[in-house]
Parts: sequence; C-alpha cells; structure tokens
Amino acid sequence: MKVPDHEIRKIVAETLAGQHRLQQESIDTIVLKAVASVLAAFGIEDEDRKEVRADFQHLRRWRKSVEQAQSYTFKAVITVIVVGLVGAVWLGVKVVLLGK
Repeated sequence: MKVPDHEIRKIVAETLAGQHRLQQESIDTIVLKAVASVLAAFGIEDEDRKEVRADFQHLRRWRKSVEQAQSYTFKAVITVIVVGLVGAVWLGVKVVLLGK
C-alpha cells in the first residue's frame, strides 16, 4: 500500500510544526531565564518589577523636567543678552542725540 504524496507532505509539515513549537518554547524559556539572571545580577528580583518600572518612569519625568528647565534657562539668557544690547544701543543713541 502506497501513501499518497499529499499525506506524506501533511505528516512532514505537522511534524516540523510540532518541532518548531517545541524549539520556540525552549528558546523562550532560555531567554526568560537569561533575562531574569541578568536582572538578578543587578539586584532586581521578579517581585521588584513594578518598583523598577516606577523608578524608570520617575527618572524619565526627571530628565524631561531638567531638559525643559535647560531650555527655559537658555531662552532667559538670550533674552537678557538681547535686552542688554538694545539698552546699550538706546543709551548710545540717547547720548548722541541729546549730547549728554
């Protein structure tokens, strides 16, 4: 009795798909263990995940507020310089026109 080619292909495809699923599960498990190991080496345990996330969110907010403060400081410095130059020019014009 000969098995039709399409049946053989179906069996091979199912077998390969099953092996692929097993390999993917193994890879996922290995990656999770590796990541957990690296985080544990930094002192971060699985139970601390929420706190670590909150810490990173706080750091991001802090960084953005510092960047914003730097931007405002830069704008203020430029404004002071421009106002000083305009004031000096105005005094120069006033002295020239009024002679005092």
